[in-house]
Amino acid sequence: MLNRFGAALLVAASLLATPATAAVAPSNAAGAAMTTQDLNAFFSGLIPYALARADIAGGVVIVVKDGKVIFQHGYGYADLKKRTPVIPDRTLFRPGSTSKLFTWTSVMQLVQAGKIDLDADVNQYLDFKINEPLGKITMRNLMTHTPGWEDVARDTLVANAGDLYPVREYLIKRQPPQIYRPGTTIAYSNYGATLAGYIVQRVSGMPFDDYVEKHIFTPLHMMHTTFRQPLPANLAPDMAQGYHEASNDKPIGFEFVEIVPAGAAAATATDMAHFMLAYLNGGTYDGYQLLKPATIAQMWTRQVEPAPGTNLNGFDLGFYQEDRNGQEVVSHAGDLIGFHSDLHLMPKDHVGIFMSFNSIGKAGAVETVRTQIFRRFLDRYYPYTAAVEPTVTTAKADAARVVGWYTSSRQIVRALRFVYVLGQSRVTARPDGTIEVSMLKDPAGDPLRWHEVGPLFYQQVNGQAHLKFNTDANGNVVSWSSDDFIPVEIQLRVNGMETLGSVKTLLLGTVIVFVLSLLVRLGGWIARRKLALRLGLTRREQWVHLVARLGIVLFIATLVGWMAILSNADSILSASFVPEVEVLYVLGVLTLIGMLGIIVETVLRVTRGPGGWLVRLGEILVGLGACYVLWFFLAFGMVNFVTNF
Repeated sequence: MLNRFGAALLVAASLLATPATAAVAPSNAAGAAMTTQDLNAFFSGLIPYALARADIAGGVVIVVKDGKVIFQHGYGYADLKKRTPVIPDRTLFRPGSTSKLFTWTSVMQLVQAGKIDLDADVNQYLDFKINEPLGKITMRNLMTHTPGWEDVARDTLVANAGDLYPVREYLIKRQPPQIYRPGTTIAYSNYGATLAGYIVQRVSGMPFDDYVEKHIFTPLHMMHTTFRQPLPANLAPDMAQGYHEASNDKPIGFEFVEIVPAGAAAATATDMAHFMLAYLNGGTYDGYQLLKPATIAQMWTRQVEPAPGTNLNGFDLGFYQEDRNGQEVVSHAGDLIGFHSDLHLMPKDHVGIFMSFNSIGKAGAVETVRTQIFRRFLDRYYPYTAAVEPTVTTAKADAARVVGWYTSSRQIVRALRFVYVLGQSRVTARPDGTIEVSMLKDPAGDPLRWHEVGPLFYQQVNGQAHLKFNTDANGNVVSWSSDDFIPVEIQLRVNGMETLGSVKTLLLGTVIVFVLSLLVRLGGWIARRKLALRLGLTRREQWVHLVARLGIVLFIATLVGWMAILSNADSILSASFVPEVEVLYVLGVLTLIGMLGIIVETVLRVTRGPGGWLVRLGEILVGLGACYVLWFFLAFGMVNFVTNF
């Protein structure tokens, strides 16, 4: 998740260490006084440099404490071409999934009113049927991202305002299948939040936009916040542009979000501060009771643990836990293509911080930038030395148990499985019994090291994060979770030929064998042309030979096609993605026909010749490659023509 560009934020920090062997208690030293003057000096020395290094156009940060805004500042540009500065109380950013907090607040208002039961089947609030083959889905499941659904990608964003369609139609058309039993597995679901927004609309009798404006935005004086798309005329001129990088001043354009309750809001930082202040003040802002204190307390109580029996951060109701530096933190992040935001609340200290940036940054650097800004904020005002826990004596044996490949619980099973293969993480063991996880890295991009401090429970070496491996009833390792990143998913173990390691080895080997085969065939054809020789094949064998050679070409073309459309992280959300996938599905079917031709030709050449044992061995390798391609295309859904993903 992290990469090298965040290193600019940690010049003085060293993350190199050796495994712990003795326990040392945690400690909290006195932090700097959180004053406007100190915050200004702190962020001014941090953010401009980080934005420049990460190639981010602009951003905004606002901090609230004890019932008031104590710091707000814009950095960089809202519009690169116009050189428009970022103004906290005027410039609109897109908070992305942080918008869900408005949806969850609306839900809890209706829970307070006795109109929604958190533990009732959601179908009782709907005018269409949600399928529940693996168990009843409740509002509590939606708010903790545990309804058990696979992910949904299609129509998350649409190209134009005219392509938006009613949320009810979206919910019916894009309803995903359940792949986990409800309440058992955290797998972040935009569909679930969108369904919750529709339930708000159904139960309240008001369009979702109207409800949120009447019950949240207007009474909290959030006059520069809206879910409406396109933006109202009075807000549109102040909308920041979103970019890929600051060095490319071509804006992405306004992103039209079909899943409105899950991520369509636009807001100023100052408006977001009003929202934070309401939550931190027992639900009250300027005399308006947004929620009762007891309701907020309920929302900030852990509902789901990613690793039962541990103290890893989990999901509350709508918010997720992000405890760090010995402080209780509830948070929510949000991302569109061009905008990336974080909201953090520290209830015990009545402190909140919201930040938003309008670029992905170089190689996705914004992920590291926003994570490290918050962590450096905590280190300055809440310094903390983590307890050093002793390493268990079974560390080496347990490290051998957990090594392997893992994939996110947030996945699409019906289609695009190849995408998730590429995203697998790998756990490796070191000779000293510590382990590394490929996706858990320090800001310089180097893997963190972990030492075992309890049964399959690991602590970051020289750090405060923990990682837990979960087992099934037979003691087999099935997943892992960590509080080094936000708890929106768990990592599930992958075995056999579906691991990324196996795929890379076998796929690369197949490509090499196929290319060598083509080169040998080409060389033979050239030689026969010069010597005026014929291959001596029957007409039927010639057709099989042609189909087999075309199959190899189609296989390589299909692979290149998949890699091309997946090389752009935004492509899966684009309007052109489905037609491109359909073309690749067709190419996949033609490839399979070619693979069958290779298998037939292999049998003929091995049993009938011509050629000696070396030729026959080569034919067997090509035939095995064709068998692997058949399995690969079928196993990873590359010919299933599913476009509802």
